[in-house]
Amino acid sequence: MTRITNITLDDANLPPPTPEIEQERKVAVFDLLEDNVFVLPERDGRAVPAGPYHVGLSIREKRLVFNVQTEGAEPAAEFHLSLGPFRQVVKDYFQICESYFDAVKKLPPSQIETIDMARRGIHNEGSRVLQERLEGKVEVDTDTARRLFTLICVLHFGG
Repeated sequence: MTRITNITLDDANLPPPTPEIEQERKVAVFDLLEDNVFVLPERDGRAVPAGPYHVGLSIREKRLVFNVQTEGAEPAAEFHLSLGPFRQVVKDYFQICESYFDAVKKLPPSQIETIDMARRGIHNEGSRVLQERLEGKVEVDTDTARRLFTLICVLHFGG
């Protein structure tokens, strides 16, 4: 199977998340595990261990690390991505999320909807950047990329 059945975030050295960030994380993990596409391509003519996969996400030495294992804990892949291409979109995403969380408390629905549309646009941009960075390493669909981008933001929050 070409999917993720377990995902963990290495957030041990990060400050505790805000309630809003924790909620975003829980929703992203739940939605990701419910429905995702995660296909490891064959590399250098070597067979790829069959999924489903367990994925660990962490930030090490200013790099985003994907540690992929089979359900039997057999190493399947590990790849490191530079955080540079994500910095601006993550910053923009946090700023718009903060505006959204504030708006929900005090603005009318029409203004909340406008901010939410902007938030979705930035989220889509983040998922597009992620898909580009993962090219040749793993194939993910748009929804999977969106959920993974949310989890990358959670790791960035403390980093």
